[in-house]
Formats: sequence, structure tokens, C-alpha cells
Amino acid sequence: MNKFLSILFALTLTLPVAAFAQGTLKIGTVDMQRAFKDYNKTKEAEAKINDAKNSAKKEYDDRAEAYKKSLDEINNLNKQLESSALSADKKTQIAKERDDKIANIKNMEREISEFRQTREQQLQQQLMRVREGIVKEITDVVMEKVKANNLDLVFDRSGMSINGVPFLMYSHDNIDFTNDIIAVLNKPGRATAPTTKTSTTTSATPARAAKP
Repeated sequence: MNKFLSILFALTLTLPVAAFAQGTLKIGTVDMQRAFKDYNKTKEAEAKINDAKNSAKKEYDDRAEAYKKSLDEINNLNKQLESSALSADKKTQIAKERDDKIANIKNMEREISEFRQTREQQLQQQLMRVREGIVKEITDVVMEKVKANNLDLVFDRSGMSINGVPFLMYSHDNIDFTNDIIAVLNKPGRATAPTTKTSTTTSATPARAAKP
């Protein structure tokens, strides 16, 4: 998330050196991480993602239950084949039924694995798009503040360098306008872009089929 939250720091690269000498700089700070967290749309997106995860888990559990049932049937058929009381024809019939179920359960295992991987990829892509969209909205509001107040520099208070050191080591609280940004973002009736629909996902791994 930090790579998104430090987006405003690049503004410092274009600042004329003469402005420092003249002492006319107008500087502001914003905590992009807090703005992201406290934006109502972020909370709504998180709720939808959690719903998608729960939906995917239910679908996975249904598939896993069917898989377990088939596995139990295979194990039961294997026990029947151990009986010495069975005729040769009956054993052949049961062995064929067992082999068919083994082939079917292998297909089920592959489908469960593909289901898990597909859902994970879909959700990850959707999550990234939602985050990027929300960060862009926050950045747009920040830029409106920059233009309205004719600011020369805006630092992201939550931004970290590659070495884990804050970009902004110190600043007066009176130049921070994070609360203003959050208030604008959460203003009732404010037009926003629609949140990207999320997909379901699950991270569970299917059980392996028992060998006959």
C-alpha cells in the first residue's frame, strides 16, 4: 500500500530552487494512509471483499464435502474387495465401480484446485483495481486542495523510503490538512466513481485422494 500512499512525494521533484531562497513556500502535509483508511468507500469495499471471500469459502466447502463423500465411497469399495466371500464376477464389478470413482475424484481434485487458483487471482486483481481507484480519488481531492490554497509542496506524512525511514521527519501540525481531505471524501452526496465488483476467492487446499 505504501507505493500508492507516497504518490504525492513526487511533487517535490519539480519545485524551483529559487522558491526556497525567497522564503515564499506554502507547504502542506496529508496522511494518505489515514485518509485511505477513514474513507467510507474503503470500508464499503472491504465489506464487499469479505462477503466475496465468505461466498467463495461456502462454494469451496460444498465441493470439498462432495470430494470427501466420493473418497469415502472409494475406501468402502476397497474394503469390499478384500472380502474372500465375493465371487470373481462380483469383484470385477466392484473394481470397475471403484476405478470409475477414482477417475471421477481425480477430476474433482483438479477442478477444486483450479477453482481456488482462479478465485484467488480474480480477487487479487479486483482488489488492486479498487485500491488504485480509491487512491486516485483521494489524490484528486488533495490536488483540489493544493490548487485552492496555492500550495507549493505537499508531503505524505505516511510515506516511507526504501530503507523504511519516513520521508517527512518533522512538520507542524497546523500545516496538515488530512482531516479536511477526509471530510470532503465522506461528504454526503459527493459524486464518486463506482466501486469495482469483487469476485469470490478461497485459499484452502483440497485433500488428496487415497490410493486404492
